[in-house]
Amino acid sequence: MIPAGTTLAAARRLLADRLAAAGIDDAGTEARLLLKLATGRDAALAGSAAETCLDAAEATRASALAARRAAREPFARIAGCGAFHGLDLALNPACLVPRDDTEALVDAALRLLPAGEPAAILDLGVGPGTVLLALLTERPEARGLGIDLSAEALEAARRNAVTLGLADRADFAEGRWTDGLSGTFDLVVSNPPYIPARDCDALAPEVALHDPRLALDGGADGLDAYRAIFAGVGRVLKPGGHVAVEIGIGQAPDVTAIACACGFRLERLSSDLAGIPRALVFRQAGPAG
Repeated sequence: MIPAGTTLAAARRLLADRLAAAGIDDAGTEARLLLKLATGRDAALAGSAAETCLDAAEATRASALAARRAAREPFARIAGCGAFHGLDLALNPACLVPRDDTEALVDAALRLLPAGEPAAILDLGVGPGTVLLALLTERPEARGLGIDLSAEALEAARRNAVTLGLADRADFAEGRWTDGLSGTFDLVVSNPPYIPARDCDALAPEVALHDPRLALDGGADGLDAYRAIFAGVGRVLKPGGHVAVEIGIGQAPDVTAIACACGFRLERLSSDLAGIPRALVFRQAGPAG
């Protein structure tokens, strides 16, 4: 697609045209990022830098990467890492690509963790460590445990903890929600699968074809994970502790009803950047709360 000897600036234009034809939003930016991945050089640099030419190997790499993105493979999958909360997180096929929506969950959780105070955090469905590692980065006195059904996802989480210098404060274990857990925690967080099963195939190709179904499919009504979490989380929550969960669009009433039926009360609802309710914070009702 891109012949050797093409300038970096011209290659960016060619890639942007191809990505735009494939329905990629912000094709120019993605073309620039793909070229940087393929060549190590930034097509956005001004002057002579943008007029340097691609050699044969660079042209081949850039063409191959563009073909993958045009087939709707997410850029984060192609790069092998995703950015979240200022962190670069290594990903593998078992990991959900981090979403900006999840910043609402992190922000809500950070409000519950006073700076300078120790805290024990449990992340249910930790994936590549997206939420847990963001929280531990912001709260150096905290420690955390991440649980996931996928051993492959946990490999990425452990790798990210080491890379970020958090391995001494982050532990990970394979498991299903709170089953078999011992100990208690000040805060439990979760970004569980919440897409109704019937809707998974209709998601954007970047999600439907490339994100792990285990991290998307929330059962017939999208609420199975919340039922399991709230049925067991009280056992591992310290008195006065909180549970913060991410939710899908329109799920706040149903998730709140599930939590309340298990002895929790809603304390806060936080919205994402689009103004959509995205994170709920609960506390156990009664004297313990």
